Formats: sequence, structure tokens, C-alpha cells
Amino acid sequence: MLSALIWVPLLGAVLIAFYPGKLEAFHTRTIALAIASCVLFLNLVLGFEFDPTNPDIQLSEYLPWISWLGLSYHLGIDGLSFPLIFLNSLLSLIAIYSTSQSIHRPRFYYSLLLLLSSGIAGAFLAQDLLLFFLFYELEIIPLYFLIAIWGGERRGYAAMKFLLYTAISGFLVLVSFLGLVWLTGASSFDYAPLRSHTLPVGTQLLLLAPLLVGLAIKIPIFPFHTWLPDAHVEASTPVSVLLAGVLLKLGTYSLLRFGVGLFLDAWAILAPAMATLAAISALYGASCAIAQQDMKKVVAYSSIAHMAYILLAAAATTRLSITAAIFQMVSHGLISALLFLLVGVVYKKTGSRDVYFLKGLLNPERGLPIAGSLMILGVMASAGIPGMAGFIAEFLVFRGSFPIFPLQTLLCLIGSGLTAVYFLLMVNRVFFGRLTPELSQLPQVLWSERMPAIVLALFIVILGVQPNWMVRWSEPQAAILLTGTEDAIATQIIGNNNSN
Repeated sequence: MLSALIWVPLLGAVLIAFYPGKLEAFHTRTIALAIASCVLFLNLVLGFEFDPTNPDIQLSEYLPWISWLGLSYHLGIDGLSFPLIFLNSLLSLIAIYSTSQSIHRPRFYYSLLLLLSSGIAGAFLAQDLLLFFLFYELEIIPLYFLIAIWGGERRGYAAMKFLLYTAISGFLVLVSFLGLVWLTGASSFDYAPLRSHTLPVGTQLLLLAPLLVGLAIKIPIFPFHTWLPDAHVEASTPVSVLLAGVLLKLGTYSLLRFGVGLFLDAWAILAPAMATLAAISALYGASCAIAQQDMKKVVAYSSIAHMAYILLAAAATTRLSITAAIFQMVSHGLISALLFLLVGVVYKKTGSRDVYFLKGLLNPERGLPIAGSLMILGVMASAGIPGMAGFIAEFLVFRGSFPIFPLQTLLCLIGSGLTAVYFLLMVNRVFFGRLTPELSQLPQVLWSERMPAIVLALFIVILGVQPNWMVRWSEPQAAILLTGTEDAIATQIIGNNNSN
């Protein structure tokens, strides 16, 4: 079952790319949609087989691969990976559905989207560190081409910058993994046995440091963030949906799975620095978002700020904060995908993303009233308005982190408050007021163009009204991830804070 989540989109990508006959753009899109729908259906079936009360790895698949290298094909799923696997399949389907039917080189394009979905799924499912690294690096290839070929005017620059930053991230992660296996004397890269090994704190720090830097690039966290705004601005709308919705979550997922899971003692020492960096990143991202003129850049810098909350929650290492980090990953994935989709609709219909040029788009007769209403809903969710997933996620993050890092949590709260500032400025300038003459003859937004945003909006509201539907999947995993040492870690962090 788990292998199907990887191999179905992978084989689909191969089928579309190397099909010997001629495939029209419409048929290529239909095949890609069918494959992505099949993967989403498999995720729904997986949900019925998965036991949320069991914190252990479930539905494991193991096959020896390269024994002399210690590499095995080992897959598994738990409360940390399952929500992200479902998010990946949902957003992959939406990205394919949202793609223009007139896109050039459709066979190559849809093959890359399916390959990207397969690589991300493999990374979330891998229970072997080296296997994880292979999937972690696999996603670089399709995303590079998706930006470089179908991106904006500066697509070459943005794609190359993404490639370099991500390659450095992968190298640092690999250094940490290789060092861990070498210093523990383990015979394989299998995750579970490595958790049972105990290393001196100094050694843990040497291994955790490159891992944290590598993941800080991926998340991204200030000052390793500069590749993200360029990538988002130049990427097409479907690619931005996947980039913000699931690709960034590889960094935060790895932070919990490997940072907390393998280096708990060193984590407690570096946690105050990580919490401080999270606060700086949150305030920096919010401040930059206020100053942006491009709607896409506003959402991109908002992502930097909101991803910092996950780092804060991970640094606190309480059961509530770990649960909150998982919820925030899913919440941000849904909200950012919704916002990027709607920015794409605005750009498609108006030809601009300039907040000083656009005005009055909420006009019920000649504007984009439904798209504008959905944008307001997405903005409210991102700002943490009660009744939506964003509020639940941020409340849990701040509630779980405040007892451990009160000052850093308060600074992140200020960053959360600034979300309302920059998004209200954007919405007020773009959607309210009198529609300008240049925008008086806008093309109609079809229901097929609205449906992906409506689906995401429903998920955001449902999780905001009934958060336990997702929290129950991650609570047991938060407990086992800390392996019963939560109180000791929190005590050590508080002690370190008091001594400073």
C-alpha cells in the first residue's frame, strides 16, 4: 500500500513522458488527473487502515537493497507523516487540475509534477536515513525544471538559486546522517535502531549543527530564506502551491523526525537559540511582507513568518507544542496553497499582481467577487481568526511554547499580529474601493477555476471547527517522539534560560 503512493505517480510520470504515440494536451492532462486522483483515493483507503491510537510505525514495508552500504527500502507511516502524505496527494491533484490546458510541453510538465509528488511522498514514508536522503534530493530535479521552463521572466535566476540552496541543504543533511551512522557504529541507516544509540552530548552537537543549518535552508528560516521569494515570484501558480504547501514541510518534518527524534540531548542545549531564531524570522518575514508591492511576494514572506512558528514549537519540545507543530504544518499548507491559487486567478484575469495598480476587485458586477471573498477567507485564516485552521494551529503553538520560551513566544505573537496588518493592507488596496477603468472588462472566472480554492477553503473551515479530527492523529506520535523525556528536556531548557 505505501509503495503505491510512491510508484503510482512515478510510473505515471514515466508513462506520460515515454508513451510512444502522440498525446494531445487534453489527454495528457486527463491521464495526470486520473493518476493523482488514484493516489488521493489510496490515501483515503490508507486512512481507514491506519490506527491513530498507535504511536508506532505502521504498515511497514521492508526490502534489503544495498546491504554493504546499509541501505534498505524501508517504508512506514505514523501520526507525523500521515497528515503530510494526505496533504501532498491533495495539493498534487489541485496543482494538476489548476494548470492551464494550453500549457506548452504538457507531457514533460505533467511528468515533472507527478515525479515531484512521488519524491515528496517517498521522503515522508522513508524509515531509512539514506533512503530519505535520496527522495529528499529527488524533488530538486523536477522543481528546478518546473521553475526554469514554465516560470516568469527571471526564471533562470530563480531556478538556479533554488538549485544551489537546496543542494547545499542536502549536502549538510547527508553529512549529519553519515556522521551519525559512523560514530554509532551502526550497520545500517535504519531509523529505529539509530534512535536506541546514545552518543555523548558534544558529539550530538557536532551532528545536529549541520542538520539544523541544512533544514533551516529548506524551511526556510532567516537568514537562509532568500531563495524562497524569488522562487515563488517566478514559479507558476501550480508550482507555488506545491512549493509552499508541501515542499517546505520536508524541512519541518525532518526537524521533528531527525532533529528531535535522534538528538534529544543536544536539542535541549540548542533549543533556546532555535526559539530566538524563530522569533527573529517571524518578525522579519512579517516586516518584509508589509513592504511588498507584489501580491505573490506578500504571501511568500508570510510563509517565512508562519513557518517560523513551527520552529518555535519544535524548540519547546512539549507534547502540546509538537502536536501544534504538526497541525501548523497542515494548516499552513492549506492556507498558503489557497492564497497562491487566488493570487494566480487575479493575475490571470487582470495581468497584474501590483497592489498599487489593482483596486476594487470585489465589485459584484464587473470584478472578481467570489475570488475576492475566498481571498478574504484565506487572509482571515492566516491571521488567526477563530473558526479556522490557522487560529487553532497558532493557539496550540503559542500555548505549548509559552511555558518554555515566554519572551520568544510573545515576539512571535507580535509577528502573528502583523499578519493582519500586511494582509489587510493588501486586501484593502486590491479588492475594496472603486474598480479602476483599466479593470472594467475583466474575463469571467469559471467555476472550474474556483473549485480548487473552494475545496481548500472547506478544509480550512472544517479543521477550524473540528480540529480534533486531525489532532487525534498526531497526539500519540508527539508522545513517542519525545520518548518519555519531555519533562527532563523542558526542565533543562528552563534551567538554561534561568542561568542565562
